[in-house]
Amino acid sequence: MTSPARSTRPTRPARPVRPVRIGPRAAAALVLVTLIGIAAFGWPLLADRQSGLAHSQDAPWLFAALLPLLVAVVVATIADNGMDAKAVAMLGVLAAVGAALRPLGAGTAGLEPMFFLMVLSGRVLGPGFGFVLGSVTMFASALLTGGVGPWMPFQMLAMGWFSLGAGLLPGPERLRGRAELLMLAAYGFLGSFAYGTVMNLQGWVILQGMGQGISFHPGEPVAANLARFVAYCLATSVGWDLGRAALTVVLTLTLGATLLKALRRATRKAAFDAPVSFDSGAVTGPGPALERSTDGGGA
Repeated sequence: MTSPARSTRPTRPARPVRPVRIGPRAAAALVLVTLIGIAAFGWPLLADRQSGLAHSQDAPWLFAALLPLLVAVVVATIADNGMDAKAVAMLGVLAAVGAALRPLGAGTAGLEPMFFLMVLSGRVLGPGFGFVLGSVTMFASALLTGGVGPWMPFQMLAMGWFSLGAGLLPGPERLRGRAELLMLAAYGFLGSFAYGTVMNLQGWVILQGMGQGISFHPGEPVAANLARFVAYCLATSVGWDLGRAALTVVLTLTLGATLLKALRRATRKAAFDAPVSFDSGAVTGPGPALERSTDGGGA
């Protein structure tokens, strides 16, 4: 007897599981909120001195307008391809863990351990899930710590961007091991500084009474104000951002391999991509209902 021929066709790497995909509506909503978010962060740099837009009392109205847009992105992301109970449960667990981690280092040299969780979760679960997770985690954290204020929508948006970026990093199917951890650590380091810088821009324009070299001057040229903003960041927040970035790198390199393995195992067992079908055939007579195959319509 001859043994059956074995296929020599090379197998393709498994497609990474994405519990929340970015569909057309979600992508459009995300692009819209990103553009509006950029405008919201940077509008004071373009505002005229006489426009009144640079007054600190006007900022909360703009902040409040951003919150419904963030909610719209979350809703559109869920509505595009659906979000089953397993994805909702994983979102809830990770958001709760992230919200619980944030207060552990808040107020201590910028040490915020939640950032490394957002990096690894976005990497494994994809950009769509990452954006939703980052926004929801920051919202839950604000409720937990009493940090609700005009800055909260900006924190939600910035953390959503941070987690989404981790999901867009290259090589999710092939890159593993030390190289992947180094890439994630580098992203966490740079992303931590980017998050701090973006949030500095939100707060800098409403602070008054600082030195002439670092204060925001409404109506002045953009280049001059940007130079003052850089000086402001160097003088007030570099140490804080460095602490956040260093902790993210340390946690990613020490705990990253274990957490990545756990998250990937959880997504495989959850089988987010598995189709769910039900047989409409009725089962008569007493006794428990019988499962029937829907592949060929037979019993």
